Amino acid sequence: MRVIFAGTPEFARVALARLLAAGFTVPLVLTQPDRPAGRGMKLQASPVKQCALDHGIAVAQPRSLRLDGKYPEDAAAARDALLAAQADVMVVAAYGLILPQWVLDVMSAARPPEGAKAPLGGSEPRAAGSVGARGWGCLNIHASVLPRWRGAAPIHGAIEAGDAETGVTIMQMDAGLDTGDMLLVEKTPIAPTDTTAVLHDCLADLGGRMIVEALELAACGGLQPVPQPAEGVTYAHKIEKAESEIDWSLPAHVIGQRIRAFDPFPGASTALQGEAIKVWGYEIDSCSRLSNERCGQILASGPEGVTVACGEGGALRLTTLQRAGGKRLPVADFLRGFPLTVGQVLGTSTVAA
Repeated sequence: MRVIFAGTPEFARVALARLLAAGFTVPLVLTQPDRPAGRGMKLQASPVKQCALDHGIAVAQPRSLRLDGKYPEDAAAARDALLAAQADVMVVAAYGLILPQWVLDVMSAARPPEGAKAPLGGSEPRAAGSVGARGWGCLNIHASVLPRWRGAAPIHGAIEAGDAETGVTIMQMDAGLDTGDMLLVEKTPIAPTDTTAVLHDCLADLGGRMIVEALELAACGGLQPVPQPAEGVTYAHKIEKAESEIDWSLPAHVIGQRIRAFDPFPGASTALQGEAIKVWGYEIDSCSRLSNERCGQILASGPEGVTVACGEGGALRLTTLQRAGGKRLPVADFLRGFPLTVGQVLGTSTVAA
């Protein structure tokens, strides 16, 4: 089976590596253009591009796939590459570009005989109730149990909402935002200490295994599309740095969920005396608070943690902190270089009266 792969970050690289290890032929990889990164802001290839080059696979990096958009020449070149690849299916995982209708049409068309010209769009209909009778279209590896957490940040969304479980859905892509039929679904629990980084790695491994299984089933007509339920639809928007500031008026468990959801990006942060402090580790503190203590007020500070008053009478004990430009440090090490004292109020430049 010939598979075009479209993806960019580490989550996608894991899937590409699993497809290659399983023996699928990948004639073409689509990935985002190289981006500046690191202290020197040098252009760096995406993890998917690096994997493709290591395996001698042709790489296309269009800035857009819209034939009528800002970069029509990029889109036209990508279309030519897709047609030349003569693939049976496209696998998409965290690519970062929206696939326009022409891509779905090309990939839904049957792969032509050797030497024949591929159609630009449309296809003969697939057999009812199955995937794989002719062109297999575009299959997406989505890191949630759809229809919950459609959108760009499903892992963040699940942790921030306090979900007890999540999973991976292999989905037949259509013109909507993560609205296509479900082909395979597998769930996994979310541990109380899971961060986005930890859950990302778990779901990347799961997605890689599932897409191999999906293509093997498709090859023998064994995939049965299931429409997504109309109930339970939620959306996870792209996370922005501006969301990182901790609101200490929220309940302690909600702040904790946000700390875990924003690890590694953008990192939950608070301010003191004009300096940003990122919070990476915490425990829910069971101590009782006085009614006159302000949200964000430091209640205790020592090598075991910095206890901070939260909304609804709760408190968090912060255990791992980071100054701007510094490293993540256990709280005892952090306090040696940046004392935090009882009565100071995080999120402000004041000391409680």
